Amino acid sequence: MAKIPEDVIETVRTATNIADVVGQYVQLKKSGKNLFGLCPFHEERTPSFSVSEDKQIFHCFSCGRGGNVFKFLMELEHVTFPEAVIKVADYSHVDLASEYRQDAAGPKMDSKTSQLIDLQEQAAKLYHHVLVNTEVGQPALDYLHNRGLTDDTIETYQLGFAPGQRLLKPFFEERQSDYQLLRQSGLFIENAEGELRDRFTERVMFPLRNASGHVAAFSGRLMKKADDQPKYLNSPETPLFNKSRLLFNFDLARTAIREAGEVTLFEGYMDVISATQAGVHNGIASMGTSLTTEQIYAIERTTDKLNVCYDGDEPGQRAISRALTLLGQHSHLNLSVIQLPEGQDPDEYRRAHGDEAFRQMLVSAKEPPLQFNLRFMRRNKSLDTDSEQLDYVNQIMPLLAQVQEPVELDMYLTQIANEFHIDKAALQAQLKQTQRSTVAQQERERPRQQTQQQAPPEPPVTVHQQQRPLTRLERAERGLLIRLLHDRNVWAKVSNLDGFSFVHDDYQVIYTLAQGYFQTHQTYRTAQFTDFLKEDRLQQIVIDLETATYAAVTPREIDDYLAIIMDEAPVEEQLRQKKNQLAEASRLGDAEQQRQLVIEIVQLEQQRQANKQL
Repeated sequence: MAKIPEDVIETVRTATNIADVVGQYVQLKKSGKNLFGLCPFHEERTPSFSVSEDKQIFHCFSCGRGGNVFKFLMELEHVTFPEAVIKVADYSHVDLASEYRQDAAGPKMDSKTSQLIDLQEQAAKLYHHVLVNTEVGQPALDYLHNRGLTDDTIETYQLGFAPGQRLLKPFFEERQSDYQLLRQSGLFIENAEGELRDRFTERVMFPLRNASGHVAAFSGRLMKKADDQPKYLNSPETPLFNKSRLLFNFDLARTAIREAGEVTLFEGYMDVISATQAGVHNGIASMGTSLTTEQIYAIERTTDKLNVCYDGDEPGQRAISRALTLLGQHSHLNLSVIQLPEGQDPDEYRRAHGDEAFRQMLVSAKEPPLQFNLRFMRRNKSLDTDSEQLDYVNQIMPLLAQVQEPVELDMYLTQIANEFHIDKAALQAQLKQTQRSTVAQQERERPRQQTQQQAPPEPPVTVHQQQRPLTRLERAERGLLIRLLHDRNVWAKVSNLDGFSFVHDDYQVIYTLAQGYFQTHQTYRTAQFTDFLKEDRLQQIVIDLETATYAAVTPREIDDYLAIIMDEAPVEEQLRQKKNQLAEASRLGDAEQQRQLVIEIVQLEQQRQANKQL
């Protein structure tokens, strides 16, 4: 197996715009010279994640993560460096020799996460094999075919079947899989004696992939109805699977979502799969009908527009109402509802009317959330009596009070006035009263909100965050280091100084590695140099330097940096040592030593002040 050489890595890098790769995961918008979006590594509401196309690097000003395009995929998808290079090469259509791909396909990181993923993916392959290649899987395959799924669709989603004879446990025993990993995988149920048995039996299996495309869990649909078992059974929470975060089909739909500029949220897996077969590739589903804030955040990173397409029955309509409420409270997404005929779900509609009609329905049946809410709030109401009509009007007034567009508001008021034979002026008067009440309620809540904002919880500190202010020396070292990397004149001046070195080890190591880098590279490229550094800590320092703002370099600035590093820093170190010695002499009661050390400290203080005046 051959290691990927540097010239091949550089070919892949130069053929790729980091913004195009990052843009598959993060919705980026231009702001000044750089692109900004919501960070994919932590949850935030104000974009602090930056991509520099000029330097081909990313950096989050909040959590501190940064690097080049390979580092982005390594951190986000938890892959090795060779795997990241291959992923970028495939994206940019750069041909790689087979031996380099074999290298990346070799032994993976020996981590618990990678081993658990391997178990899930082996299980998915076994379930799929049982479905498509065995007699015991034929009834399940017939069921999927009868639901209108093609073999290509079944292959794309790696659908499978878990038979009643429990094949998974002996399958992993034959491979001598680790017992503790099997316990934690969620694939088995453990009894009081510690014995494991297959969790899924007699179920059509839907692999649940994470955003990186790895199988993290399963959902199994029961083949035959049983009163003591749920229709759908999901894997339990595991180190890989958190149902509040995972979105079904998000890994496959991400590119289509970006191209369409919108995402369609369906209620179930079969709805998403059916839609994909009909040519609608931007569909996703949550784990059940309860949408979560974590899932909303993942959607916001990818698009500004969301269509909710749940079932047309009563439970589906209630689920739409809950989703719209949550989305309205926790997102800035542009929302629409796709209203299906009563009693039908998207999969049933496609099978009944065909692919073309299904695609047209997703456009023609689209309505604003307010229109849905107005209809939803009148369900199960006859509205035949004055009291019922008055009650309904009172219920919808808070919704109308939120409408910002005058023309839209006037349209709804006219419709209500005509339907219930109410004076439009009376409706407008009541609306103003509702708006005043809403403002008054907000004013009453504001002091409590401000109190909460004054004492926010401390954010979690990550290894990437700067936890202390920089000293004068460190500011000088960082300023000089970034100038050295970018300005060949500064490099020539400093490298010819006898005895120069940075005081702090990390900066000196970067400087030493840069000497080797410039022996083989005529031009400094940030994205290339970060790979040259290898260590995460050193890469992060360079990224931090590259994303800071600097004025044009001047000779005086470089001289000031050198004076601080070469003159002030040694004096500071001597002062620190003398003060420590003085403290020790005081503890021992050595008066003569104390007197001598005080004289030396005063002289060093005078020298330090003189250095600052130069």
